[in-house]
Amino acid sequence: MQVQKVDHHELFEQIYNQAPIGIALVSPTGQWMKVNPAFCCMLGFTSEELIHLSYQDITHPDDTPKDTVYACELFEGMSKEHKYEKRYIKKNGDVLWISLHVSLARDEVTEEPLYFICHIVDITDRKLSEQKLLHSEEMFKLISDNAQEIIYIANFNGVCRFCSPSVQNLLGYSQEDVIGQNNNAYFHPQDLERISQMDLSTGNLLNIRVRHKDGHYLWFETTYKIIGDAEHEQQILSIGRDVSERKKHEEISAEAERIAMIGSWEWDMVNDQLAISDQIFEIFELERTRKPYRASDVFNVMTPADAASLREQIGWVKQGEPLDFEYKHIRSDGSEKYLHLRGLITLDEHQQPVQLNGTLQDITERKLIEFKLQESVERYTSLKKYNHDAIISFNMDGNIMNANPVAVNMTGCPVSEMIGTSISRFIGASNLGLILRSNYEMAEKEINSIRHTNGSETEVLATLAPIIINKNNVGFYLIAKDITEQKKLLVAKETAERMNKAKSEFLAMMSHEIRTPMNGVIGMTDLLLDTPGLSGEQKEYIEIIQKSGDSLLAIINDILDFSKIESGKTDLVDDPFDLGEIVTETVQIVKPLVREKKLDIRLSLDDGIPTPLYGDAYRLKQVLTNIIGNAVKFTSEGGVEIEVGVKEQCGNNVQLYFKVKDTGIGIPVEKRQQLFEPFYQLENFMTRTPQGTGLGLAISKKLVELMQGDIWIEESDEPGTTFIFTASFKLNNSEESNRFDRLQKKSRAASLRILIAEDNEVNQLVLSRMIEKKGHFVDHVADGVEAVEAVKRNAYDIVFMDVHMPRLDGFEATKAIKELLNPEECPYIIAVTANAVRGDMDRCLKAGMDAYVSKPIKSESIMQVMETYYIKKQINS
Repeated sequence: MQVQKVDHHELFEQIYNQAPIGIALVSPTGQWMKVNPAFCCMLGFTSEELIHLSYQDITHPDDTPKDTVYACELFEGMSKEHKYEKRYIKKNGDVLWISLHVSLARDEVTEEPLYFICHIVDITDRKLSEQKLLHSEEMFKLISDNAQEIIYIANFNGVCRFCSPSVQNLLGYSQEDVIGQNNNAYFHPQDLERISQMDLSTGNLLNIRVRHKDGHYLWFETTYKIIGDAEHEQQILSIGRDVSERKKHEEISAEAERIAMIGSWEWDMVNDQLAISDQIFEIFELERTRKPYRASDVFNVMTPADAASLREQIGWVKQGEPLDFEYKHIRSDGSEKYLHLRGLITLDEHQQPVQLNGTLQDITERKLIEFKLQESVERYTSLKKYNHDAIISFNMDGNIMNANPVAVNMTGCPVSEMIGTSISRFIGASNLGLILRSNYEMAEKEINSIRHTNGSETEVLATLAPIIINKNNVGFYLIAKDITEQKKLLVAKETAERMNKAKSEFLAMMSHEIRTPMNGVIGMTDLLLDTPGLSGEQKEYIEIIQKSGDSLLAIINDILDFSKIESGKTDLVDDPFDLGEIVTETVQIVKPLVREKKLDIRLSLDDGIPTPLYGDAYRLKQVLTNIIGNAVKFTSEGGVEIEVGVKEQCGNNVQLYFKVKDTGIGIPVEKRQQLFEPFYQLENFMTRTPQGTGLGLAISKKLVELMQGDIWIEESDEPGTTFIFTASFKLNNSEESNRFDRLQKKSRAASLRILIAEDNEVNQLVLSRMIEKKGHFVDHVADGVEAVEAVKRNAYDIVFMDVHMPRLDGFEATKAIKELLNPEECPYIIAVTANAVRGDMDRCLKAGMDAYVSKPIKSESIMQVMETYYIKKQINS
């Protein structure tokens, strides 16, 4: 395709003629050589007219020097171009503001100047706007510089953009102190809070307090307005004048009127015109109008009854009586005011009333005080009359002034016979002497009875209260409380406490007396079962002895457990444990009976159960043993299903549910609630002989509640019984869980050196054999003194310390060892006691012992406390 040749000269000519800006060529001498139509249009000249004019002919005289300077710089090569603003004179004489871009064209060979190239843009409109703005700014500055008010502009964050110089005279701050600063701190906090709740967009008039530089506040009456539009930053323009003096006078005047609460009025009775003061306008909520008020206007704001009474009063006033009228006025908002009208009549020469002048006083406060006084008198009278205690008032001489009905019943003497007689007849002369000598505290302690006229006495708790009138003590009130019934209750309470203490001591004694021999029986049975060479018959007999001992121990433990739980002395521990292990161990306990009865037992554990959990694993196992054991015990065929799952998990806590379902004989609905009551057994309808104490489920219910759970029997039409209980436990973070796992896996192979402090030889032998069988070295002593000496001589890992020993008991021996050795050298002291009653464990731990086992001691108990020793040792290391 052939490209058409462009005529550049024609193209540039078109651009030159059609350009929207002025383009002109000027000779070095200043003559116009060529101008385009746009430039001619700007000036109103034709191109022919401009050609006959020079550069300077149309330039504003004030801008000619500037043109000369720039032209010289272009001629001399000091600059290649110039851009500046100047003024032309149009043909009609108007001034044209233009933006001029000028450069000098030179000959390419000789470098001689040829012509100036000018580009002209009309900026007249912009210049006019700038001049108007400048004029406005000059006017604003003139006004702000000379204004007596403060002119202040700030943004919505409180930062000042402008402040007039008057701030110096009015508030002591310079403009530099406030402009550019957040000045909210200068405003009174109450006013600032009020402004923050206002809608400032509507503009308004408000009074605010502003802090002077020297610290005091001045009142300013301020008008404000939002300036600017939403697309740009809006600001607040405010103009404030100092009205502090006016405020002060207004407050003084208002305070005077408020204090006096009196308004004046004048009634022209001939023309029925009423002139009233401002205070009365306020009281009656009347509008201030030029129209004169009449007497009927006042009557209209009164109740009909009060208006009728006032008219009657005015009738007497016309006959010469002064006006003195009190009444209650109800305002439009429902509030009540009590008013007092006073007035004097003026008569003419014919003795006819012509004018009534007077005052109207607000007596609300006085009336309220009178009402309160009346109310106080009535309350005082009611308090005395209906008080359950005897109240007798007497003067400073001890003579009775009054008494209430209870005092009359307590003394058997009517008030009329009491008045004027000495109170000593009822409280004794010595006690009255203490009162008159101002020994009030001693008198209150000594007055412990009031005498009856028949010679009997009522035991009382006495209180003396002075009677103060006008800051003077004019007498006393004797307030006597009959404590006969309270003393009976106190005696009963003390008796119950003594009986409860005796019961605890008896349980402790019985526990010690029973557990000590049982320790030998059960301990030796454990050891005997481990001896080799037993025949089948011998092993069977020993196992029977062991089961009988365990049954007897279970009965003792149930009774003692229930005693502890009932007294509120059971505290749960918060140790880590594996729930799966606990449930599995419980199932293993009942496995022999399950096999014997040929039952199926199924266990389902939710995979979502966290490990480890933190709580009391021993108590949880006790509840599970009770529930699962009962299910197996009362099921003759079929089986037992155990289900454990997560009910709810929140934060660091998890609540689990435990469901135990059997196919046994079931429990009647009417018997279910009684199952959880202590000492209750179901032998009435079960074909079995009674077993146990009937405390198992009662203890389980109490323990479940301690674990923030609940226990119940599920309603079902299927055979058997379903027990469900819930319990809450704490969770642990992964680091602690890993530490728990590591501690569980630590080796227990190292042999320990152990001291047994036990005065009973049988128990000493049983405990020694159990420990030696585990590969540890054992020493034993018979009392606390020998235990302390042994620890001095040898380094022991563990000391099994019997609590009750001769010469020095376990508590004192532990204290001596703790004081003797440093904590790093001190052995792990395990308390051994036959007292498994409430508070016994706490007492051992408070004495400094590290762990606790109760008799009779079994191998698993010993291993459990030794396992705790290993864990704590590894933690400390």
